[in-house]
Amino acid sequence: MTYKPLPYGISDFRQIRTESLYFVDKSMYIETMEQAGHFLFLIRPRRFGKSLFLSMLRYYYDINERENFPEMFKGLWVAEHPTPWQGKFQVLHLDFSQVGGDIHALEENFDGYIRVQYRDFARRYAQYYPDYYLDELSRLTSASDIMSYVHTFARQQNHKLFLIVDEYDNFTNTVLNEQGEAIYHAMTHASGFYRDVFKKFKGNFDRILMLGVSPVTLDDLTSGYNIATNITMDSRFNRMLGFSETEVREMIRYYQSAGILHADEEALIAEMKPWYDGYCFSERAVYSDPKMFNCDMVAYYLNNFIQQGNAPQEMVDRNTRTDYAKLGKLVKLDQLDGDRKGILLEVAENGYTLGTVADSFPAAQLTDPKMFKSLLFYYGMVTITGTYGIEQELSIPNNNVRKQYYDFLLREYQQVHAIDFSPLVRSYTDAAFKGEWRSMMNHILKAYHDTTAVRSLIEGERNLQGFMNAYLSLNPYYLTAPEVELNHGYCDFFLMPDLTRWPMVKHSYILKLKYLPQTATEEKAEAQWAEAIEQIKAYTQGEKVKSLIQGTTLHPIVVQIKGYEAIRVEEISMDLLSLCRK
Repeated sequence: MTYKPLPYGISDFRQIRTESLYFVDKSMYIETMEQAGHFLFLIRPRRFGKSLFLSMLRYYYDINERENFPEMFKGLWVAEHPTPWQGKFQVLHLDFSQVGGDIHALEENFDGYIRVQYRDFARRYAQYYPDYYLDELSRLTSASDIMSYVHTFARQQNHKLFLIVDEYDNFTNTVLNEQGEAIYHAMTHASGFYRDVFKKFKGNFDRILMLGVSPVTLDDLTSGYNIATNITMDSRFNRMLGFSETEVREMIRYYQSAGILHADEEALIAEMKPWYDGYCFSERAVYSDPKMFNCDMVAYYLNNFIQQGNAPQEMVDRNTRTDYAKLGKLVKLDQLDGDRKGILLEVAENGYTLGTVADSFPAAQLTDPKMFKSLLFYYGMVTITGTYGIEQELSIPNNNVRKQYYDFLLREYQQVHAIDFSPLVRSYTDAAFKGEWRSMMNHILKAYHDTTAVRSLIEGERNLQGFMNAYLSLNPYYLTAPEVELNHGYCDFFLMPDLTRWPMVKHSYILKLKYLPQTATEEKAEAQWAEAIEQIKAYTQGEKVKSLIQGTTLHPIVVQIKGYEAIRVEEISMDLLSLCRK
């Protein structure tokens, strides 16, 4: 049986359709977008299918593609429900991520890109203009003159123009990061060249759609371009980009029926969900809509399974590391002031923070803690998981993002007290394969002791959780899940064996952490220990635990820490648990 290959890394709609690649239909949102307004902008994290969606819109609205519409969109929702604007526009598609070169020649680079794109636009639609149109255009040299010429002729001929801008913020975010706010401000304020281009967009296009990652640039351009409607947090578009669980399941079933995906649907969902799912972009949709998967990550995972018969060795696609590197540079993790660093520590250690996401904000407010939380939201480093009064609960969406926070924590801890990770990783192997867990715990607890003893960076139970999270995240053999509900209670950490990648793992772990202040009495310590025994006893009961350990040997471990000293670390034997039950 022939099947549609996954278009992993492909963002051209025509190529996907002509080569019969798998496509998740999002065309039903076209009509809703037309109803939302003529001038729109939408922000989503990287690798959420923005470029492919814009490519689909380009072919849908392009007057030159009007005759190809029935075949190119065959089988999609919009083929049966076309809008009156289908095939009615001359479409200019700009991708500002393509503007590169010498950072010191910013205006020249940008001017050159605009010239090339407008000339290409003129050639593609030359048939709709007088014979001398291209000849006169070729004599113009500046981007500003070329833009004015093209727009003037379009108005004279009464042609409708549609502008699509992908990565509208990429160019300026790069400048902000590498050159600083002064050069950025010169570009986007007063008579800045970037600002001037956006002024020319205004009033010369019948429809404009801009997509990007952060709202910084748009806010700085508002006086020159103040006509756009922000649909980023509009609940109607919450599921427009990314994949819902239903869409992921349909994809799995398709490849199963094609006979090339030999795996259980529930097992695949169970493995992907903690790593790629969990996104919500609208407060109004948080309690009604399903959470969304990162679509590129899903394609990466399933493509590996189809091609090689198993899950990828690394759940995080290496190609995304450059994305997070860009984020790291943008927020300047190595130069953070106390407020912003505190926010990152809070999210890393608690898993969430409270705040209100701003629609947009100027670059000058990047250091504002409230704006910083918004920046984390737009980059997909937190997502909306609930509300608390007028504030939003902003949480880490999944393990993929959680790992970025833990890497940040580890860097912080290493700056305070550096340790050699090699023995620690080796101890993880002993714990996973042999059940010899003491070395693993000794390494982590010693690191906690030494780091805290040097500086009071981490104090108290909340910060102990973050420290353990960061160090356990280095364990490749487990899906380390904090706060897992087990039999009407929440264990601190459940080390669930990742048998898909490591079938030789024979042991699993439940960790219960108990923290005491330095001034706690012996009686308090004994009472706390007894409480921990009762709690971990409850965790080991029930069918859920049996399912999660997948036939491995379970080790329930209680850790009691006083100040920064581990005073008691014991595995609670099943015999003791049975005795407790009686």
